[in-house]
Amino acid sequence: MSTETQIRDSIEQAATAVGDVWPLHSFVTANPLSGFEDQPFHEAVSEAEELFDADGYPSAEVFRRAWEAGQIAPDVLRAELADHGYDTDPETSLERMDAASTDTDDEQAVEDEVDRLLTKWLSSFLDQGQAEWPMPNREQGFYAAFHAVARHDGEIPDSGAIADLPDDPVDALEHLLADSPADRLPDVFEHHLTALPGWTGYVKQRAADGGDWQSAYPVTLAGYLAARLTLADLLGAPIDPLDAPGTTRTVDPVGETEDVPLRECWLTAWEASYREELVDAVSDASESHAEADEGGRPDAQLVFCIDTRSEILRRHLEATGDYDTHGYAGFFGVPMRYEGYDADVAVDACPPIVDAQHHVADRPTKGADDAQADYDRWSATLDAGGKLLAALKKNAATAFSFVETTGSGYGAALAARTLAPARAAGLLDAADDRTPDDHEFCAPGVDYNPDGVHELREGLTLDEKVEYAATAFDLMGWETFARLVVFTGHASETANNPFDSSLDCGACAGNPGGPSARVLAAICNDEAVVEELRERGFDVPEDTVFLAGEHNTTTDAVTLYADHVPESHHDDLEQLRTDLGTAREGAAAERAASMDAEGAGVRETERRAADWAETRPEWGLAGNAGFVVGPRDLTEGTDLDGRAFLHSYDWTTDPDGDALAAIMAGPMVVTQWINSQYYFATVDTAVFGSGSKVTHNPVGNVGVYQGNGGDLMTGLPLQSVMAADDDPHHQPLRLSTVIHAPVDRVTDVLADHEELTDLLDNGWLSLTVVDPTQDHRAFHYEGELAWTAVSEGPAVDAAEQTAPTVADD
Repeated sequence: MSTETQIRDSIEQAATAVGDVWPLHSFVTANPLSGFEDQPFHEAVSEAEELFDADGYPSAEVFRRAWEAGQIAPDVLRAELADHGYDTDPETSLERMDAASTDTDDEQAVEDEVDRLLTKWLSSFLDQGQAEWPMPNREQGFYAAFHAVARHDGEIPDSGAIADLPDDPVDALEHLLADSPADRLPDVFEHHLTALPGWTGYVKQRAADGGDWQSAYPVTLAGYLAARLTLADLLGAPIDPLDAPGTTRTVDPVGETEDVPLRECWLTAWEASYREELVDAVSDASESHAEADEGGRPDAQLVFCIDTRSEILRRHLEATGDYDTHGYAGFFGVPMRYEGYDADVAVDACPPIVDAQHHVADRPTKGADDAQADYDRWSATLDAGGKLLAALKKNAATAFSFVETTGSGYGAALAARTLAPARAAGLLDAADDRTPDDHEFCAPGVDYNPDGVHELREGLTLDEKVEYAATAFDLMGWETFARLVVFTGHASETANNPFDSSLDCGACAGNPGGPSARVLAAICNDEAVVEELRERGFDVPEDTVFLAGEHNTTTDAVTLYADHVPESHHDDLEQLRTDLGTAREGAAAERAASMDAEGAGVRETERRAADWAETRPEWGLAGNAGFVVGPRDLTEGTDLDGRAFLHSYDWTTDPDGDALAAIMAGPMVVTQWINSQYYFATVDTAVFGSGSKVTHNPVGNVGVYQGNGGDLMTGLPLQSVMAADDDPHHQPLRLSTVIHAPVDRVTDVLADHEELTDLLDNGWLSLTVVDPTQDHRAFHYEGELAWTAVSEGPAVDAAEQTAPTVADD
């Protein structure tokens, strides 16, 4: 094997230790330890704690609070401790956890200087249009630009020596590692890649994903490492971690010989206590669901994203009338790259585990010329004003006169935004109301264009449209259609928040879900598509109209895109709008109470959305802990407190299990990523999150620093998961999935998807099945395709069971 191949293979191997990091404008929640998912959870956490100098479990104090609040069932905890050889007295085990120590070596000044200089060059190169004076030579790639320009950096000792390095980054690495044996390369690279996991994760994601910025200014992990090792060599920092200052950590008490850490036992017991209540609710409702008569046609059907925030609004809407609500991943099954009417770039509107297949752009519709002209004039005015304002503020000749002439106006605007944010937002909204929104004169171009000029195929063929619509109906088990069917995406609203995209739709890669809803509605309103669907057995009535909406998760307002709804349905539409308003009031009051603003309701949520000093406009998905796959009837009467993802599924309409397999391989994996992001950001906000928003410093339109430099922060800020510095609002629990289906069907899916059994067998999430064919009993997955009847004895080997029966003791 050539040295070049060894270097490239070693980089690829080492990079698995670092999770992908997406830019702020498209923040995707992901498991920061995704590269460790092939290991048992406690082993992965132990390794990550060493690599990143991090905490991977809740602290003893967090466990103590949960215990005292009654969130951990005593019998469950004592059984878990006993099973793993620990003293079963909870107080004793908490004291043992308190005795654990963390000792780190702080003699890393030289390596810190390497980090500081490298991040300076990374932020300059990776800037996405924010810098007034961009770094030279960026089009040649990161290492080439560094090689050409960094030799002039006076902060780098003997910087002129950079000119003597090879032009190719792999050749440079070979030169710098000449004294390192080949078997040390993976450890050397892992040491340097994990030193700045934020920047590394961003480079890794950008290089793998491609895109316009990567095409214009390419960066690779090899180039990143060549620059880092060059700086380390010139500064006299160790290149091989064996020569680096040591780090000693004692994560659990010295002398522990048990098979899993003590904190793993407490975490498992906490999760089991939460899961027991969720499973009991689904089991109890399962029998009632089986005995219920088929209802009539609902007033309307609304399909929401499976997002936990939708559960609150759905519950309040269902209380206002005869509405059926359903859960479906918020990209609505269409893997597209979406281009807004006046957008500079197209964005992928699908989960990161799905590749975009179609380019869909908003295009003006016929007969909407006046609205389009009004919009264009308003946009042009705002754009010109913004450019003029920027030029005046940055031009030395005009800066002082600009401040003198506009200072009073600026001061009044600042005072209004600070002292009366809701009123200021109302004035801005009133101004916006005088101009049309782009959706009023645009429609998504869903028809296939064989002459398209984009990388992806433009639009969709008839067969593809039918397939996406049929898949949606199959996954949700639809047999009845209301007069109005609303696909409801979601987006957030915030005045000043670098992490605003983390509050948008995760299934749309951190983008608003309205465009995806509009695309599926347009597909389902296509007469040719409807005819094909009827031939497939979907009895879509002649009077069914599909439309799109967007749920503002900060204020709980729902915007309906209903310009095409015929006059015959206007009464239905107005009633729906009225009931959505009523549901909003209830949901907003509930959200406001969760943010210690009880009684404020809609007014408080609107203030939070408009207040540019608000660090917590909403809680996002904080609190998420469960994922329920089954008919809405199973959870409709239960207040899940916005903690559960809800995906509609009817096992009776899915005899082959294809729809179930799609849900488990897609949304279940995505929700596990989201859950892991929130978990790790809670247990160590400084390492796996991004610390406090108060000290955030946005850099290059790609991420944030803490303070004025350092690593790119990778996860959720403190205000997204913590009620106070030491008081988590998000309960750090791994995801508990509950599926309503025959257990043998779930077993078949797992047997065909090794990646799912790996996640379950390694403890990254749990799975319980409520089996409607076995007296609605619950079975918990124990590993290796074996199940335990809940509260009824030992595991049952799937290979020995005779479907659809699971043997009793």
